Amino acid sequence: MQSEPTEQFRSASETTWWTAHRGDGPIVGTAIHNGHAMRSDARALTALTDEERLREEDPFTEFVIRDLANRIVVHRSRFEVDLNRARTGAVYLQPAQAWGLSVWREHPPVEMIEASLAVHDDYYAMLHSMLTAIERRHGRFIVLDMHSYNHRRQGPDAAPAAPDEAPEINIGTSSMDRLRWAGVIDTLMSALGTASIDGRPVDVRENVAFQGRGEQTRFIHEHFPETGCAIAIEFKKTFMDEWTGKPDIRALRSLRALVSSLVPILTETLARQR
Repeated sequence: MQSEPTEQFRSASETTWWTAHRGDGPIVGTAIHNGHAMRSDARALTALTDEERLREEDPFTEFVIRDLANRIVVHRSRFEVDLNRARTGAVYLQPAQAWGLSVWREHPPVEMIEASLAVHDDYYAMLHSMLTAIERRHGRFIVLDMHSYNHRRQGPDAAPAAPDEAPEINIGTSSMDRLRWAGVIDTLMSALGTASIDGRPVDVRENVAFQGRGEQTRFIHEHFPETGCAIAIEFKKTFMDEWTGKPDIRALRSLRALVSSLVPILTETLARQR
């Protein structure tokens, strides 16, 4: 029996950075903002509650990629180290870096910052090694860089963000050679646009709420410019209550099935690009 998304926080420990699953095929899923765990020194110094951190993390993104043979799930909170920021900004030291939140009760000591940045360094070394192996086996690969975003920032009872500014699924492509990967992106947009989430039609648009300028996609396109297509995918948090953290299980199952259905479609599209 498959585990439910609510079990995601039970296995993360202070000493676990990430879990990488390696299988066959050229499609890779990542959930680098899924994590909620923090080292004891960072947790002791944070000024934020668990609920405040969870609201800006991307919970349940690991659940939607569980059927992918190649996948990476990060267990550390982005409030300890943000793997989707450049190394110089991967530890939030100013409120402007963290949606106006004051993350720390006092400035973190240098030793704590360096320990967090070491995780950043090791993650990208691991990612490069894993993608190099997939490139060697398959020639090309696609990374589905899964994220989620809030659309009720004014409060749980306030009006949500305007639909024209907040698609159900936002595809970020700004860091890639869009012309080179046009076939992949157009196929992905078409597949998502004809799908449904828990019976609802999917509003999928490109570079509206986010543009895909995160560090992971930038890193992949820099190091694998001709063979790696990294796509930032942002799900609007209609699959959960972003203020309580409670998931909509049916919607999440639907998202998981949708992501799983993309694998053969994208694999075939990638093969035609040769």
